Amino acid sequence: MIDFVQLQQRMKERLERDRTIRSVEAEGETLEEAVYNAATLLGVGVKKIEYEIIERGNPGFLGTGKKNWRINAYEKAEEKEAASILETLEPELAIAAPIIEDRDGEVFVHLSPEGAFLKVTAPKGKGRRATEKQAMEALMRRAVRDIDDSLVSRIVKETAGEYVLVGSFIQNPANDAIITVDIADQEMKAYIYVTPPGPGGCDLSSETILSFLRNNRVVYGVKEDVLQEFTDKPKYKEMVLVAEGSRPVNGRDAYIQYNFDTDQSKIKLKEGANGRVDFKELNIIQNVVEGQPLARKVPAERGIPGKTVTGKVIPAKNGKDIPLPLGKNVHVADDQLTIIADMNGQVVISGGKINVEPVYTVQGDVNLRTGNIIFLGTVIITGNVEDGFSVKAAGNIEVHGTVEKAELDAEGDIIVHQGITGKNSGFVRAGRSIWARFIENAIVEAGNMVVVSDGIINSQVNANKSIICQGKRANIVGGRLVAAEEINAKVLGSPVSGTETICEVGFDPKSKEKLDQLLAKKDGLDKQLEDIELNLRTLSSIKKQRKSLPEDKEAYLQELLERRQFMLRDIQAITEEITSIQNYLNTLKIRGKVSASSKVYPGVKIIIRDAKEDVKNEYRAVTFVLENNLIRVTKYEEPDEEAKRGPDGYTTN
Repeated sequence: MIDFVQLQQRMKERLERDRTIRSVEAEGETLEEAVYNAATLLGVGVKKIEYEIIERGNPGFLGTGKKNWRINAYEKAEEKEAASILETLEPELAIAAPIIEDRDGEVFVHLSPEGAFLKVTAPKGKGRRATEKQAMEALMRRAVRDIDDSLVSRIVKETAGEYVLVGSFIQNPANDAIITVDIADQEMKAYIYVTPPGPGGCDLSSETILSFLRNNRVVYGVKEDVLQEFTDKPKYKEMVLVAEGSRPVNGRDAYIQYNFDTDQSKIKLKEGANGRVDFKELNIIQNVVEGQPLARKVPAERGIPGKTVTGKVIPAKNGKDIPLPLGKNVHVADDQLTIIADMNGQVVISGGKINVEPVYTVQGDVNLRTGNIIFLGTVIITGNVEDGFSVKAAGNIEVHGTVEKAELDAEGDIIVHQGITGKNSGFVRAGRSIWARFIENAIVEAGNMVVVSDGIINSQVNANKSIICQGKRANIVGGRLVAAEEINAKVLGSPVSGTETICEVGFDPKSKEKLDQLLAKKDGLDKQLEDIELNLRTLSSIKKQRKSLPEDKEAYLQELLERRQFMLRDIQAITEEITSIQNYLNTLKIRGKVSASSKVYPGVKIIIRDAKEDVKNEYRAVTFVLENNLIRVTKYEEPDEEAKRGPDGYTTN
């Protein structure tokens, strides 16, 4: 439960904290002038500062004894700070009803050289009001004379909480309250000790105590609320803390705020939509992109000096600065505090410095230890990629071992030093070229070339330029191979019947694949449209005969009409897209060819653009080309040098 008293305390604590952040001392001939000077120093409006009076001013007399007002001023906490506290506490305040402390009204009598003063406070909550009888008894106890009864009655009724002169008393200055001051704790605290006044003696006012403290070197941190409370309820013959110095606050050292996880040994498991944890998604790599803020230095803070109750300044230490941990492929922003990535890659801390690595190396296999790999650069794997795992990279992927029934996806090249064994479901896609020793029972797509040294077996291979299979055992047996320009191997097909090998060239395979998908989709829509048309004819015939239809049948008729409209619109859009792709394919001037440096076995199907040829005889060292819309057999042509050379010196041999 949180009540308004606790809320007030929290806000007070927040204000006290804010005061330590930014404060100045100022002075002036008047209090208003001192406040104005403080506001100028703080750079805020007069209404936005609070202050404590360090020393009260005195106009002097005939030019002597003149003294300026001195204050310690600080900026008020913003209203939004208080609002945020209220917002934080709102749920609890909604539950807890405001608690108002019950307090009776009180009567206070203060004797001073000017006479006897009376103050009456109002009750709080369910407290009882002070009565005129209580006031008179209090005055009588202090031997007050010449009491103005009507004035006392009015003061009791108004409960203004201010001292009002109501009478006199026989003064005996020798019996006035006596005050002493004790400065302790290395001048950080000041206490007063007061003996009570005797008969006819005067009480101590807050102004009197404040003046006494000033005369005894206590000039800072005076608790004016304590002095005021002492005026109403004096505590005699005990030490009362009336002033407290401020301790110095050393500045905080500079530090680095990281925008990534610096503990790279952590494994962050990802929970799937079904609530199960996918142990393949370990999220070990922290990818960053060019221009991404990686970390920011929080500057060192200046220390805040302290001050003793006697006004001595206690110096504070400033925080220590630290250098920016700039490593490779990063730079510092214009603010000289923020570290920015220069490129896409993996952010790592090495030698205490922030680096962006363009290459991520997996030592060993991609398996449960590493999880799936997603990286905005190049990935090098020294082992294998095991069944069921995926590697995706914005750069290249190089695998020193074998790619099993896995998924590889790279924007650049993919190089597999051993081979790809897809087990009828493995998938490998490269934005540029794919290089491998062999491809077996896999689906492979390349934006440029697919180059293999030991053969392609029962696989679906698509390349936007060429498929080259050159080496001692460079056979293409089974599967479907599609390339825009060329398919070239040592041997095409197999002497064993039953294995279908299809080689297609002469068109853009991506566009051809898209065309096939659109044609299949259009066929499906045409069949659905036929069913709708049949139902419409049946319902229209019934309606024509009976002049009307039952309500549910009529609704179904309207629904069919709407569905037909939507379907006709979809079919028209697909037809236009099919026509566009067909026109594009017809304009291509690609001279597609299929070549075999050693043999072509019967059963191989050659497709060049729209022409098809089923090989029925065995050929040796031939190239199939298209002339006059017919496939002709010519002398074997070598593949381009680019296919033989390969990336970074890697060759088909």
